[in-house]
Amino acid sequence: METFEVTNLNMKSGMSLKIKGKIHNNVDHFLINLGQGKEKLNLHFNPRFNESTIVCNTRDGSGWGQEYRENHMCFRPGSEVKFTIDFQDKDFKVTMQDGHVLTFPNRLGHSHLHYLGANGLQISSFKLE
Repeated sequence: METFEVTNLNMKSGMSLKIKGKIHNNVDHFLINLGQGKEKLNLHFNPRFNESTIVCNTRDGSGWGQEYRENHMCFRPGSEVKFTIDFQDKDFKVTMQDGHVLTFPNRLGHSHLHYLGANGLQISSFKLE
C-alpha cells in the first residue's frame, strides 16, 4: 500500500487540517497519522471496514496506547472522502463528511506536529489553516 507522507508539516495547536481524497477500492482500512514522526504519533485515525469501527490511538516510540473505538462508519472502499482535523492543546476533533465529530485526547501533549502520514487513501488535497 502506498504511503503519503509529509515530514515538515508545521501544524500548531489551534490549526485545522482539511484532507480530501479517495479511499482505495480493495482495502479493509485506511489511516491518517499525525505526530512528531512515524514512531511518535499524537493521532492515529484508522477506520476499519471489516470491523465497522474507527480506531484511534497514540504511539510513543516503542508502544501503542489504549485503543479508542467509535462505531461510526461513514466511509467505504472506493469512495471520495473529505474531513477536517482540528488540533487543540487538549484534543483532536475529526469532523467527517456526514457532520459526525470524533474527539480524541492529545495524550502526548505536544503543541506542534511535524508529521502527516496516510495509507489506503489517495490524497488529492490537504490544507493547513
